[in-house]
Amino acid sequence: MILVAQTSNDIKNGSVINLDGKLWSVIEFQHVKPGKGPAFVRTKIKEVLTGKIVDKTFNAGMKMEFETVDNRTLQYSYKDGDSFVFMDMTTYDQVFIPETLIGDSEKFLLEGTDCIVSFHDGNPLSVELPASVILTVSHTEPGLQGNRSSAGTKPATMETGAEIQVPLFINEGDRLKVDTRSGDYLGREN
Repeated sequence: MILVAQTSNDIKNGSVINLDGKLWSVIEFQHVKPGKGPAFVRTKIKEVLTGKIVDKTFNAGMKMEFETVDNRTLQYSYKDGDSFVFMDMTTYDQVFIPETLIGDSEKFLLEGTDCIVSFHDGNPLSVELPASVILTVSHTEPGLQGNRSSAGTKPATMETGAEIQVPLFINEGDRLKVDTRSGDYLGREN
């Protein structure tokens, strides 16, 4: 569905534009008015389906196709084959999301996690997990006492199968706050 005719002057962060039949989401933009020559818009855009990021410059006032993207909060329920099943908690409809849209985020996805799912014409485009999740350590080696001159870390396997680096004092059964974008340890939860 195309909105009214718009131009590159209408670009904002989060806008979704159609370029050559592909959907691109605007990550950053900057309107530039040089002393000589025409104004232009410098952008960093991400292809919605593949996640590829490119820098692109548009002439000011250039006609563009802006697309309507519907962002909904859905709760992850379970994995069914090569699809992930999410539930819309307002309508109780189940939505099947292909494994390709989840990617590496699967290792931080727990049942009951609320995610933002973007749709275009009823088709899911992307799944955004919360910035951090609370996971329980299912396996880690005991930490060694002694050498404290450097802040040591050790690998820990989380309940979802994700392996992250944690401080030496972390034990099996500890609940940890983990960054879903980088997989970094953020702290211990009570």
